Amino acid sequence: MADETKAGGKQDKQADQENTKRVLIVDDDAEIVEAIRYAIEAKGFNVTVARDGNQGLAMAEREDPDLVVLDMMMPKRSGFLVLEKLRRSRSVPMRIIMITANEGSRHKAYAEMLGVDDYIRKPFAMDRLIESVEKLLSE
Repeated sequence: MADETKAGGKQDKQADQENTKRVLIVDDDAEIVEAIRYAIEAKGFNVTVARDGNQGLAMAEREDPDLVVLDMMMPKRSGFLVLEKLRRSRSVPMRIIMITANEGSRHKAYAEMLGVDDYIRKPFAMDRLIESVEKLLSE
């Protein structure tokens, strides 16, 4: 396949572009970031990482990822504030999955009101997150 791609076939280039969707992970927990990064990269997506809300917002605006995996509770700017700003500042909304250890249903309702595409409570099975990532990126 690599040799066919080098030959420059139109279908191969198109397939490469489809397989290189960009995912931004915004979370301050290094272990969670690495686990999510590993799982998403194993599916063929490009991954970038931000360690707090401010960095996440800046990277989302600069990198224009296809999907953001966004932690709710972070230093400097919460996931809610990042989500709200991204939803207000973009004419075409990017896909956003919010992950959180918070059990409150009020938070889920607020995230849904702000337009989150999926809301996953920690701890979660990595398969659950990957299934959501693949579904949202295929729509």
